[in-house]
Amino acid sequence: MATNPQAMQNTPDVLNLIAGEWRKSGCADWIDVTDPATQDVIARAPNTTPDEMEQAISSAAEAFKTWKEVPVSERARMMFRYQALLKEHHDELGEILARETGKTFADAKGDVWRGIEVAEQACHAPALMLADSAENIAGGIDTRTITHPIGVCAGITPFNFPAMIPLWFFPLAIVTGNTFVLKPSEQDPMTPNRLAELFLEAGFPPDVLQVVHGGREQVDTLLTHPTIRAVSFVGSVPVAQHVYRTSTDHLKRCQAFAGAKNHMVILPDADKQQTINNLVGSAVGAAGQRCMANSVAVLVGETREWLPEIKAAMETVRPGRWDDEGAGYGAVINAGAAQRIRDLIGQGEKEGAKLELDGRECTVEGYPDGNWVGPTLFSGVKPGMTVYDEEIFGPVLCTVEAGSLDEAIAMINANPYGNGTSIFTASGAAARKYTHEIEVGQVGVNVPIPVPVPFFSFTGAKGSFYGDLHAYGKQSIRFFTETKTVISRWFDSGIPAGGPNLTINMK
Repeated sequence: MATNPQAMQNTPDVLNLIAGEWRKSGCADWIDVTDPATQDVIARAPNTTPDEMEQAISSAAEAFKTWKEVPVSERARMMFRYQALLKEHHDELGEILARETGKTFADAKGDVWRGIEVAEQACHAPALMLADSAENIAGGIDTRTITHPIGVCAGITPFNFPAMIPLWFFPLAIVTGNTFVLKPSEQDPMTPNRLAELFLEAGFPPDVLQVVHGGREQVDTLLTHPTIRAVSFVGSVPVAQHVYRTSTDHLKRCQAFAGAKNHMVILPDADKQQTINNLVGSAVGAAGQRCMANSVAVLVGETREWLPEIKAAMETVRPGRWDDEGAGYGAVINAGAAQRIRDLIGQGEKEGAKLELDGRECTVEGYPDGNWVGPTLFSGVKPGMTVYDEEIFGPVLCTVEAGSLDEAIAMINANPYGNGTSIFTASGAAARKYTHEIEVGQVGVNVPIPVPVPFFSFTGAKGSFYGDLHAYGKQSIRFFTETKTVISRWFDSGIPAGGPNLTINMK
């Protein structure tokens, strides 16, 4: 949405970070950044000009020439300083994030913390970049591998996690010796900018990270520019497909994380109260605006009788503004997203699903213009219904019924998405069967949102991910580096004579 002239006079401009300087864009077209709880315009983001995009990419390319030669141990020391600064400013970052996303303060701080965990993992770069070697594999020949950076990388990140997702990408890319161009969501750009300010404060060279703002035009520049070697993306399925196809057509590496339709399977032997609490939290937390939300509950056997208790638990949750400590979640990101959710709820009714709890008319006292959607519950949902097939990305829980665990597994494996799933049960045998047979990338056993810590990788699958190597963990190191193999032989006749060197090189 373009900014009107009156709003332009009263709102701060979001700056680009180009060549180590915070610059106001010379663009003529700006984008409103609004408070989801009030619709107030709190800033305006630029549609960065083509010339400014070129300057950012060129600066990153020039910086790569020297940054790649900095010892990995020194790069790691800078990252240690950065993660310490992120922790020091944790609550400040959380408040910035909450104000522009609509998340509750507690949820916003969680967003920041999960990003800090990846920055901490980046501090281990010297160990993560260790390669292999073998001595005397044949006739005095030694073989070793060398891990080295690939060049300028780009990240295109979504609105729903404006701290965590950028921190999935640029710390690991940069600590492994690459330079990076970040294009965050235009809907909440202030959090990524603050991350970049702290990055510079940590002592990194001023041009190894560039931050540019805008929409599709700026994204397409990154996807097609010959200097960009790799692209990391998180977003909706149609955009992820566009990003993957375009970047790979232009011979780039790409990891594109897309949408999801996550299922929680509930067996009759599960702890009822614990299961219901976890189900409701995972379905409506963050207003359902996360790709790991459990938006489908698969009630196996007699657990279909739990529906009244699930409804009662959902009725206790209410949305509110970011600083409302009693709110379970915040506003949806924008009015268009809220209307789309309401439309899908109506479509579910038309297609025959039973609307047990309707959140379309939700209001929050004092904030009549907020993008509010209350907890919503459907029963009698079946594959083929729009509310089952599409990712709603709102606080909407669909319940389906299955006669057995085998039936539940078959239903989920038939779904095109494969981001995350959970099973709640007291049976180790059932859990093992489920984790072995389910065709989903991340599986929780009595864990509602199975997002791995950064020692492992985020392993979405099927239609939820396009690419080969996933975010963070060991796979991310491989994504941002190349491996060179060196095969060498040295002859004894070449050994020089001379005395010992008694000086230890400390650098």
